[in-house]
Amino acid sequence: MEYCDADWAGNVIDCKFQPSEAQSWIKAAYWYSGSEFPISDINSPLFTHLIYAYADVNSSSYELSSFSSDPSEQYYSTFTPTVKLKNPSVTTLVSIGGNADYGVISTMVSSSSHRKSFIDSSIIFARRYGFLGLDFCWVSANTSSDMTNMGKLFEEWRAAIASEATKNSQTPLILTAAVQYKPDFESFAFPVESIRDNLNWVHVIAYDYYVPQRTNFTGAHAALYDPSSDISTDYGIKSWIGRGLSASKLVLGLPFYGYAWTLSNPRDSAIGAPAKGPAITKVGAMSYEYIKGYTDRHGADIVYNATYVAKYCVIGSAWIGFDDAEVVKIKVSYAKEQKLLGYFIWQVSLDDNSVLSLAAAAQEGGGSGQNKRRLLVIVLTTIASVILVLGSALSYFRMRLHKSKSKESESRANDIADTAGKFNSNVPNLKIFSIADVGVATGGFSIENKLGEGGYGPVYKGVLPDGQEIAVKKLSKASTQGFEEFKNEVMLTTKLQHVNLVRVLGFCIEHHEQMLIYEYMPKKSLDLYLFDPVRRYELDWKKRVQIIEGVTQGLLYLQEYSRLTIIHRDLKASNILLDEEMRPKISDFGMARIFAKAELEANTDRIVGTYGYIPPEYVKKGLYSTKSDVYSFGVLLLQIISGKKNASYYGSDEDLNLLEYAYLLWKQGKGMEFMDPILDDTHSLCKLMRCLQIALLCVQENANDRPSMLEISSMLQSEGAKMENPKIPAFSKRNEDEETNPTPQPEVCSIDDATISEVVGR
Repeated sequence: MEYCDADWAGNVIDCKFQPSEAQSWIKAAYWYSGSEFPISDINSPLFTHLIYAYADVNSSSYELSSFSSDPSEQYYSTFTPTVKLKNPSVTTLVSIGGNADYGVISTMVSSSSHRKSFIDSSIIFARRYGFLGLDFCWVSANTSSDMTNMGKLFEEWRAAIASEATKNSQTPLILTAAVQYKPDFESFAFPVESIRDNLNWVHVIAYDYYVPQRTNFTGAHAALYDPSSDISTDYGIKSWIGRGLSASKLVLGLPFYGYAWTLSNPRDSAIGAPAKGPAITKVGAMSYEYIKGYTDRHGADIVYNATYVAKYCVIGSAWIGFDDAEVVKIKVSYAKEQKLLGYFIWQVSLDDNSVLSLAAAAQEGGGSGQNKRRLLVIVLTTIASVILVLGSALSYFRMRLHKSKSKESESRANDIADTAGKFNSNVPNLKIFSIADVGVATGGFSIENKLGEGGYGPVYKGVLPDGQEIAVKKLSKASTQGFEEFKNEVMLTTKLQHVNLVRVLGFCIEHHEQMLIYEYMPKKSLDLYLFDPVRRYELDWKKRVQIIEGVTQGLLYLQEYSRLTIIHRDLKASNILLDEEMRPKISDFGMARIFAKAELEANTDRIVGTYGYIPPEYVKKGLYSTKSDVYSFGVLLLQIISGKKNASYYGSDEDLNLLEYAYLLWKQGKGMEFMDPILDDTHSLCKLMRCLQIALLCVQENANDRPSMLEISSMLQSEGAKMENPKIPAFSKRNEDEETNPTPQPEVCSIDDATISEVVGR
């Protein structure tokens, strides 16, 4: 779908504009000629740039249409002088391509002669109507050849603009283009090098991530952040920068509209809640002006979600997501923090009496240029004086520090060399990688190959010369984990061999770098699916049962079937990796500890792991045992069946943690209300309610009350296995004495009499 199409809200434009002189901060807005919003009503003093959308491309000649019979002719000729009445310094651009058919633009960019006709006519058009810049909007391009040809167009366009300016002794026209929120997609990638070399800047389409016509769940359509997905503005901006495009060439898009979904269940109304199409309008699109009036009339309670940085409200069965003045201010501040070039809005007619435009402009801050220059002189003079005084002192201390670091480096190098030797002798099949090898495999640790980041550090995808795909976990300098954890993980994971444990292929310790090389898991980690409003639909109940059983088998091996008893101590959703078939593998053994078979528990003064997954005896007393991993498994099982995070609060008063909420619903006989509504266990022998009861048994306060992994495996695989009624879970505010009826009332769809099938992960 063309984001830049004519629909005032559903299709958005991302365009760019920049004056030839240095531009410190861009505040741009689009005016859409089909909006019926008078040009004279544009509050032009709020903007540095205003963009006319759109000029059409002739499907035969590939030139810009500008005939006297064209109904848009009056707008072309009056746009610039009209907006300059209120703001003489405003710069105007004309956007091209937003209304054009995909095939027309694709044919134009594929032919050098067609490109020349288009380019020449665009320059003539801009000069004729007083536009100082040209904005290219073709975000429906979707093939590698489209992108290659687009790159050629930009190169030829820039050369023609420079030639025309020199010939006529004029300032060169600004040249910008619309781009999607990130540069790389599965089948194509934007021509970043050509963009960098030939465009003044780009406008990033940071919206329309989710729309009611394409998704059957509610979504933050312009999410600034999304910790469980790469569909967010922050991810896209950093991807562009990582691909080599300077932040100073990125202009952030702000949508002045939102979307309305029809909720499947009005009681389930969070972001990501099941929905069944648009609400209120035909496609669900609503201008901010419409949203503001609609919510005011209905007295709606507006909810702010800080995770995504988005606002939403529920009116009846309608769920409306949008950005208001508060969110706009946060996004503009984000653009400044990331040192972007500025922001643009789509579009001025959708605002409510300039409320959002004023909010964005208010974030500009700063004083007058004269005051800034005066302050700069004072600061520089002071700094120069300080440098003269401290220069010799700094030189002296630097020499001493260098000597100290040399000794430290020598000591550490010896330790690393000794460790590498031990690794090689104890585990002869473990490969030692050089930092050069790993660098080549990961493309120089490029952002395109970055899979994610945990407490240890970033993880990158790589490809070895023989074609084998690998995952490289690189210790971050800011990590709280260190060399001991590194050694621990290498020694442990290479000795443990099981289909449900991730396999370590080798390591690299060179130039103060510590890296672990694993087999590559193409589906990444479980948390990216469980908590993502889109990807969660890929995990139906059959796949989740497979994951539950696989993790169970992995823990059984660690606790019962390996030569030693292994306590993982950091079992959580992000440490469950998934292969191509969604089969799970437990990863990250940096915190793991080995027990002799006769040992029952151990004590530590150092608490490690992830809060929310670690049991009370570990938090309070430092005690850990096999029952510690059982507790973590219980929390994980609750998350798998519900799709809920354990860092949030639930219940009517939102004062219950995940464990308390699950227990309350189980006790009241309403356990199915806890479940992820997309799950259906009708045709499965493994039932959701049985899993809920098992999970609650795992998270009981007293470690001795929790079942062993052998018992858990039996309960999952056999309907006849005995199951106790769980007690109140750990970390509950309520006291056990308050419970009057620990046995839940029967629920129609809870458990049937069928035998649970045995599926073993070996």
